[in-house]
Amino acid sequence: MSAEQPTPPPPRPKASIVRYKAALRKAIRRNRREPEIDFLNITAMLDLMTIILVFLLKSVGSSAASIPQSKDLTLPKSVMQSEPSQEGVVVIVSKSQILVGEDPTPIVLLPNREQLAQSGVDAKYKRSGPNDLYIVPLANALSHARETDKAIRAAKGLDPSSSEAIIVADATTPYRLLIEVMFTLGQSEFGKYHLMVLSGNKQ
Repeated sequence: MSAEQPTPPPPRPKASIVRYKAALRKAIRRNRREPEIDFLNITAMLDLMTIILVFLLKSVGSSAASIPQSKDLTLPKSVMQSEPSQEGVVVIVSKSQILVGEDPTPIVLLPNREQLAQSGVDAKYKRSGPNDLYIVPLANALSHARETDKAIRAAKGLDPSSSEAIIVADATTPYRLLIEVMFTLGQSEFGKYHLMVLSGNKQ
């Protein structure tokens, strides 16, 4: 007597396979996560840096109008009542030295007033002898200040083709020295100058 063969299971209906695939697709869609942002937004960062730069520039501009006076630097008086300029690279011309910006290191050490009135700063600082008006160390310092100011003006939407300077000169500065400073500024792409004075009432 031969053994009975097992009866094969009936084939699975196609409808159950379709339902299974549909449920699988639904589960995949439900568990899918939004893609994470793994990059930096450079435009937003540049906007933020521009705002910070303008804020710092305003702080520097406001400090330029409060130069401390001393025996070596006394500002001239004026009857003008206008507000001081907030734009420009500060050039300080005291009785004994020339400074640029906030750097406390003197750019030029000045001789006595008699020599300054006749031939300006020492010939060793000039480009081509004592009669020249171009002060080489001052021009070198202004070149670095000009590059920084050019970038700041471009960030603020101003014309970067030339810069402005705020001249803080002692009241006894000889005319010859003042002309040399302004000539060097003009040769260094500074097209506008502001002379800082003490405002007061007309006597």
